[in-house]
Amino acid sequence: MVNPDFETQLAAMAREVEQVLVGLLTDAPLEGEILRPARLLASMRHAALAGGKRLRPFLLLAAHRACGGSGTEGALIAAAALECVHCYSLVHDDLPAMDDDDLRRGQPTVHKAYDEATAILAGDGLLTLAFDVMASPRVHRDPAVGLMLVRGLARASGIGGMAGGQMLDLAAEGRHSGDGLPLRLPPEAIRQLQAMKTGALLLFAVEAGAILAGATPEQRRALADYGRSLGIAFQIADDLLDVEADRATLGKEVGKDEAKGKATLVQLLGIEAARRELQAHVEAALAALSVFGPEADSLRDAVMFTGARKR
Repeated sequence: MVNPDFETQLAAMAREVEQVLVGLLTDAPLEGEILRPARLLASMRHAALAGGKRLRPFLLLAAHRACGGSGTEGALIAAAALECVHCYSLVHDDLPAMDDDDLRRGQPTVHKAYDEATAILAGDGLLTLAFDVMASPRVHRDPAVGLMLVRGLARASGIGGMAGGQMLDLAAEGRHSGDGLPLRLPPEAIRQLQAMKTGALLLFAVEAGAILAGATPEQRRALADYGRSLGIAFQIADDLLDVEADRATLGKEVGKDEAKGKATLVQLLGIEAARRELQAHVEAALAALSVFGPEADSLRDAVMFTGARKR
């Protein structure tokens, strides 16, 4: 059963992360910068400060707490860096060359509010800012820990993670086939695609929280299992929403997956079978947390919320 207070907790944490993001996206150049062009900065703010659930930062902070992390400033800054990567990915996903979306979080996408070139640079700016922030000693004073975090974020967002998953997603649409027809991928190929495109950043979120807290090997293994199952559950829930939700509730266009021939488990297996797989991964994620006590309840709430998402 979903904790009725979870969305309140999620919203409270989202406000904290937004405050950090506001501080990162100021007019004042940082040391080594010459200036921050006003239009680029405005477009980055449009992308990063438009609300959203901030689930990835929540997971990082919840994992940090579950592993006994002390103090929250470093974890909160790391969470904001992670959110910059997520926001960059949304800006680029919405571009005409990608998913060609006009609406995101109930407002015009960046390329609609500004233009395509500005949107590309806004995404680039958010991505590179994320690594600048993650490498900061404000996140952790031990350079070895900072290196682990930067490398983990790079791998989760790069060729073997989110960017690679997006490439596989475009290929599945038939973008690179001679006839332009969507590919009919088997279930395992779809799961691999989604584990890269969506799951990698969710997995990194809990791994980063564990790293910052100095987690034990057992805790890190448990959180990795949790993160993998959560990632699959999240994507199935998202695909179900694309079929069943409405535009006003979701704050973005719906019905895109079928129209574009996207490879999803919902399209391949059908709604009921996809729901069963979603529930199986929710249960697997909960089981992975058995090594933790009540200190991991926020993580339990997060996966229950994911399984029951309505928006």
